[in-house]
Amino acid sequence: MYFVAIDVFSCSDILDVLIMLIDKNGNPLMNVKKIKAQVLEFFMATVDNPSNAVEWVLAEMLNQPILMQKAIEELNIVVGINRWVQESDLPRLNYVKACIKEAFRLHPFMPFNVPHVSVSDTIVGEKYFIPKGSIVLLSRLGLGRNSRVWEDPLKFKPERHFGMEDGGEVVFTDLNLRLLSFSIGRRGCPAVKLGSTITTILLARLLQGFTWNLPPNSPCND
Repeated sequence: MYFVAIDVFSCSDILDVLIMLIDKNGNPLMNVKKIKAQVLEFFMATVDNPSNAVEWVLAEMLNQPILMQKAIEELNIVVGINRWVQESDLPRLNYVKACIKEAFRLHPFMPFNVPHVSVSDTIVGEKYFIPKGSIVLLSRLGLGRNSRVWEDPLKFKPERHFGMEDGGEVVFTDLNLRLLSFSIGRRGCPAVKLGSTITTILLARLLQGFTWNLPPNSPCND
C-alpha cells in the first residue's frame, strides 16, 4: 500500500512522482536504487518495444509491397511530401496504425502478459473457473492467433482492424480482449499513449524517409 504525497498533476515529470511516493507512515516508498531501476525500465521499454514492433511491420510489408504502398499513399494524403509526420497527424493515419496493430497481434513483443494473482474465486467468460490464489498468465500469442476469433490468423492483414473501434479511429487497446498489446485495466501499461505515439511516428517517418525493398534475388522476407 502506498500514497502519493502531492498532486501528481503539479509534478514536472515522472521522476517527481517516484521521489514523492510515501507509505502509510509517511516514509519514502522508494530509495535511489529503486528509482533508478524504474526509470531505466521506462527508458528501455520506450526504445526497445517500439523498435521491435516497427521492425516486424516493415518485415511483413516487404513481403506484401501493396500494403506498404497503401501506407505511403495515406501518408502522402494526410501529411504530404514537404514535411515530417507530427503527433497531430496520428488520428488520421488509420492504415499506418492498423499495420502496427496487426504486428502487435501476430508478433507480440512478449509471449505472456504480466502475471496476476486471483484474489477470490472467479468465473471468467461464463466458462473458466479460477480459484482464489491462482497465478494467471495470458498468452498474447495464443490470443492474437486464435482461429476462433481471427479469420486466417497467420496472415498479415491490417484491414481486419477497420470498423472494430467506435468512432472509426484505429486504437491499440482492445476492450474485448481479442489481443493484449498493452494489457488492460488498472494493471495495464501506464504508457499506452506514449508507446503507441512513438511507434506510429517511428514507422511513419521510416516510410517517409526511405525506399524499402527486399534484397536482390530474395523471394520473401523470412
